[in-house]
Amino acid sequence: MNRVVAIAINTFREAIREKLLAVILVFACGLIAASFGVGKLSLHEELRVIRDLGLGGISLFSKVLAVVAGVNLVYKEIERKTLYAFIPKPIHRWQFIVGKYLGLVVTLTAQMALMSGVLALTLLAQDAAPDGALVRALVLLWAEALVVTAVAVFFSTFSTPLLSGIFTAGIIGIGRSTPELHALITSQLKDVPGLQTTLDWATQLVPDLHLFYVSGSMVGGKWVTVNAGDFISWSYVAGASGYGALYAACVLALAMAIFARRDFV
Repeated sequence: MNRVVAIAINTFREAIREKLLAVILVFACGLIAASFGVGKLSLHEELRVIRDLGLGGISLFSKVLAVVAGVNLVYKEIERKTLYAFIPKPIHRWQFIVGKYLGLVVTLTAQMALMSGVLALTLLAQDAAPDGALVRALVLLWAEALVVTAVAVFFSTFSTPLLSGIFTAGIIGIGRSTPELHALITSQLKDVPGLQTTLDWATQLVPDLHLFYVSGSMVGGKWVTVNAGDFISWSYVAGASGYGALYAACVLALAMAIFARRDFV
């Protein structure tokens, strides 16, 4: 466990020194703060605009940060030849992957906390304090970002950063559109049951990221939005987060299995 913690701390220190990640984070915070000015242009909808733009910005940039950091996980270690220093040491390869992932989780958590703080200050500038609905929405976005990070780490164990980024972006696009894909498969392929079943199973392999951004959609037969009091409950947040944790664990297990078989000599 001490080895995993040491790798995680080292990964966190390296990540916070990454200029690209810092630039993305500053840009994200600037856009979230700019929602205050955009809200002023609306007609008595300032809070709704600030909430929607703020959450949308955190959702977008948290995934960008997760992908950028995750796809370079193994590649940078090989390119700088620092990975070869780990191989002779008494460190299991699964410990390397777990430590790297946990380091990225800590980094992403700190970055999302900063973006959430900017959103909270923007709301306070409008004389509105963050409420429970906003907190639940932010927790769901954090859980989603951890799933995306795990997917990016998985692809980084056997592919280049460019291809890993493309693969991860594709998974994100499909994962956010799972309800629409299921409806399309059901309506268009009902006369081809074999293909319908195959595609249904294929979509099950992709994380259902729609679970983590539900504001403005139907949940349990009712319309929910973060701008109204009738938002999703903490039990829903716990269930979605549990699903995300289980999916991330399975993906990381596959990543460790692939990484253990790679030959770096």
